Amino acid sequence: MSDAGERRPLKPISVLIVDDHELFRDGLQRTLEFEDDIVVVGHCEDGETALRHARELLPDVILLDINLPSMNGIQVTRQLKNDRANIAVVILTAYHDMSQVLHALRAGAMAYCNKDIKPDDLIETIRAVAQGIHVVEERFMDEATYQQWLEYQIKKAAGPYTDDPEERFVPLSPRESEILEFVTRGFSNKEIAAKLGISQQTVKNHMTSILNKLNVDDRTQAAVMALRRGWVRISK
Repeated sequence: MSDAGERRPLKPISVLIVDDHELFRDGLQRTLEFEDDIVVVGHCEDGETALRHARELLPDVILLDINLPSMNGIQVTRQLKNDRANIAVVILTAYHDMSQVLHALRAGAMAYCNKDIKPDDLIETIRAVAQGIHVVEERFMDEATYQQWLEYQIKKAAGPYTDDPEERFVPLSPRESEILEFVTRGFSNKEIAAKLGISQQTVKNHMTSILNKLNVDDRTQAAVMALRRGWVRISK
C-alpha cells in the first residue's frame, strides 16, 4: 500500500457511516474508534438520511454502501458532491463490477472498496481520501494520475467501436432509477405514471433513455442489470 496513510491530519477525520446492515455498521464503528485521528460522527441506514446527516454533521469522509434503500450509493454520492465538493466518499460494496466502479467514480467517489477489506487497509484509505488521494483497487493516486487511469478504464470498458466511450457510463438519473425500481416490482407504464403523477408518454421516454444507457433490448433486461449492479433496489 501507499505511504499516504502515514501522514496524519492536524485534526481528527470526521466519518459518517451509511449502511443498512446494523452489524456491519457497528463493526465499522468499533474498528474506527480505536484510531486517535478518526472520529465517527454518526451513522444511518439509507440514502435520504445520509444526505440529511451530511448537511448537519459536515463529515470529512462518508463510508457509503452502494446498495441502499430509497436511493442507491451512486445517486447519494452525486448529490453529496453537488452539495459539498470537498467531501470524500468511500464506496463500499459486497462484490466487484468494473462497470459499477466506473459509475461510482464518475459520480464523485474518491475510493471504491470491497466490504471484506482488511481494517488496516480501510483506515489507510480513509486517511488517504481525507487528503485528496484517490484509492481504487489498492492503488493510491493523485488527481492527475487518477484522471489518466479513469480515462483509460472508460475507453477500455467501452471498446473500440463506441464513438463516445463515456456514453454508456452515464449513471441513471434519480427519476430513471425510480421508474426502473417500479419495473422490477412488475408495474406497467400506466401504473408507474399514476404512482408518480406523470404521463404515460413521459414514462415511455424515460424507459427509452434507460434502455439506451444500459445498452439492453427490453425492460426486463434493464431491471435485471440494475438490480445486479445495485443501481436500483426493491424496497423492503
